[in-house]
Amino acid sequence: MTDRKHVLRGRTAVVTGAARGVGEAIARELADRGAEVALLGLEEKSLARVAQELPTPSRHWHVDVTDAEAMARVAGEVREQQGPASVVVANAGVAEGGPLVDSDPASWQRVINVNLVGSANTARVFLPQLLHTHGYFLQIASLASIGAAPLMSAYCASKAGVESLSQSLRAEVAPRGVRVGAAYLSWTDTDMIRDADQHAVLRELRAHMPAPARKVYPPEHVAGRLVDAVERRAATVYVPGWLRAVQLVRAGLPPLVSRYARQELTRSEFSSTGLLGPGGRAAETPTGPR
Repeated sequence: MTDRKHVLRGRTAVVTGAARGVGEAIARELADRGAEVALLGLEEKSLARVAQELPTPSRHWHVDVTDAEAMARVAGEVREQQGPASVVVANAGVAEGGPLVDSDPASWQRVINVNLVGSANTARVFLPQLLHTHGYFLQIASLASIGAAPLMSAYCASKAGVESLSQSLRAEVAPRGVRVGAAYLSWTDTDMIRDADQHAVLRELRAHMPAPARKVYPPEHVAGRLVDAVERRAATVYVPGWLRAVQLVRAGLPPLVSRYARQELTRSEFSSTGLLGPGGRAAETPTGPR
């Protein structure tokens, strides 16, 4: 290990959506670098398995990030059982694809609630601890935060929202010693993306992206870059790195996207994918901390 990788030793780190995918990979990377992890999510058995496999003392909580009261209880239990959080990663997220006009209002709202409202709930309940530790809050955003894609209205709106949330929060808490970062991710090999590949609407969307933008990255690679950013308390992190260049030209993206849509999306009819990702199945799972 390098000296920098001792920064997290003995610190409490909270990860939402930690049962699988990027969240699980982040939890493992944090623990490998010495952090004691609090894993939050909806899949209790998977959370328990991950927590047991981590090399540091770690615990898990079954909780829906959209439930503000439950999240507040969990934050209190994390502090009591593991000490105040020094790192919080707002990772929990779901997606839905398809035309807005045909979308199910409840599913559309669920994407906004998990991705945006859930992130705000996470920040609100853990900020008192981060203020105490002068800690770091990392918001998982997306390429969709920079350039909105057709047929992904709920996901793009929610990810644009969390980008604005992180920027507002960064300025708000910086004078009090807390750093806030935003992570811009492209396609990552998770259950959500594998779910998406079963639907023509998202296969078509990715197929017409430039070759670098179609590449799918292993969650372990993404997590390594994200935890590097945690150690640096970085304001932004881009995975892959070329997404930083997209940020510089984002004002020119809407007309390009509209042109693509007129040329390509009128050739086929698309239906809604429904919710993608385990976080969309909260209605099937009892909520509340355990």
